[in-house]
Amino acid sequence: MYTREELCKVKQRKDLVQIAEQNETDLSKIIRNQRYEEELRLLQTELVNLQRWVAKKKLRVAVLFEGRDAAGKGGSIKRFVEHLNPRSMRVVALSKPTEVESGQWYFRRYIKELPNPGEIVFFDRSWYNRAVVEPVMGFCNTEQYDRFMVQVPGFEHMLYEDGVILIKFWFSISKVEQKKRFKSRMKNPLKQWKFSPVDMKGQELWDRYTHYKEQMFSKTHTTFSPWIIVKTNNKREARLESIRYVLSKFPYQDRRTKSLTTILPDPNVVARYYRHIEQIDI
Repeated sequence: MYTREELCKVKQRKDLVQIAEQNETDLSKIIRNQRYEEELRLLQTELVNLQRWVAKKKLRVAVLFEGRDAAGKGGSIKRFVEHLNPRSMRVVALSKPTEVESGQWYFRRYIKELPNPGEIVFFDRSWYNRAVVEPVMGFCNTEQYDRFMVQVPGFEHMLYEDGVILIKFWFSISKVEQKKRFKSRMKNPLKQWKFSPVDMKGQELWDRYTHYKEQMFSKTHTTFSPWIIVKTNNKREARLESIRYVLSKFPYQDRRTKSLTTILPDPNVVARYYRHIEQIDI
C-alpha cells in the first residue's frame, strides 16, 4: 500500500513507477489485473445487451457448467451473472435429491428448473451428475446409469425441438492444478465450505472420473447438443473465453465492443469436443 504523502508527490507517470519500484511492487502483475478487469467489464456489458435481446425475443437459454471439482465453475458463473437482471436470469445449483425425488423420473427435478421464455438459466452442475459424479462415487447403480445414458440424448433432442437453446460447458483442469486448489481451499477459512468429502476423493479417483467423462462425451456429444471444452488451469482466461463463447452464439443487437475487444473465443482455450481433442484432465 502507498501512503497519502507518496501519492501526493506524484506529478507524472514516471513518479508513480519510481514509487512502485521503491516499494518492490510487481508492476506487470498490476497491469495484468487491470487488463483482466477491463476486459471482463467490456464482456459483462455485452452480456447485459445479450440478456436484453433474449428477453425481447422470448428465447429460452440454458447454460450447463460441468467439470471436475475445483475447475472454476462457480467462479465463472459468478462473473456471468454479476451484472445481469435477476428478473430474467437464474442460477440453479440443486442439492442432493430428497427421498421423494429419488423415486421420480431422474430428469423431473431438472425440468422444473428449465428457462421460461425470455430467461437465461445457469446450471452449476446439472443432470450430468448421473453421467460422472454419481457412478464414480457409487450414488447410483449400473441400471440407473445405463438408463440415463440411453435417455439423455433423446431428452436433449426434445429440448432442442422445443426451442430451448442448450450450451454445455466442460471445465477441464489438470490433476496438479486441482490438487493445488484443494490445498488453497483448506487453508482459506472463507473457502473451506467448498471442500467436501466428495472433493477429497477427487485425486484418488482421478482415473475413474476420466473413464466416465470420456463415456459421457462419446455418448452425449451430438450435433444439436455438443460439448464445449474449456481449459481452466488459468481461471481468468477461462472466465473471459467462456463468456466470449456464449456471446458468439447469438446474433444479438447493440454489440458495443467491436472496436475495443472481440467476442470470438480463443480456440486454444475453448473448443468443441471431438475424439482427438487435446484435454488437460485426462
